[in-house]
Amino acid sequence: MKPIWILVADSSNARIFTTENSASELIEIEDFFHYEGLQHERELVSDSAGRINDGRNGGNHAYSAEVSPKEQESIDFAKRIAKQLNDEFNQNKFEKLFVVAAPAFLGELRNAFSKAVEKHIAFSLGKNIVTQTPAEIRGHLPHSLA
Repeated sequence: MKPIWILVADSSNARIFTTENSASELIEIEDFFHYEGLQHERELVSDSAGRINDGRNGGNHAYSAEVSPKEQESIDFAKRIAKQLNDEFNQNKFEKLFVVAAPAFLGELRNAFSKAVEKHIAFSLGKNIVTQTPAEIRGHLPHSLA
């Protein structure tokens, strides 16, 4: 039987654990850190917003992107994690994936997962527990991981 993997993440840190079954301990196999996820918006932007002239009305106003730099960092980190999981899945390193992530980041992960990985997600929970111990993390997972 292939191992079960558990991803626990937020916008600045992600940890991957493995376990063989419901009775086995969680063993951490990878840890990703995304420093930019901890920075404030002002630290990610080097300049003030540009100005745009709307033409007919003759008024100028600040241009704002649809996605803030902080949100873009979160999206980029989710894509990095999803790519890693996709590569590992393609190497047959896990059969089932359990995902526990901060609610907003869980949405970014869901958008980034490949269809193949998405089909093997057995459980997901929107909760930020990335700093907890493996035993505490195990308490948030279903009793049966089968």
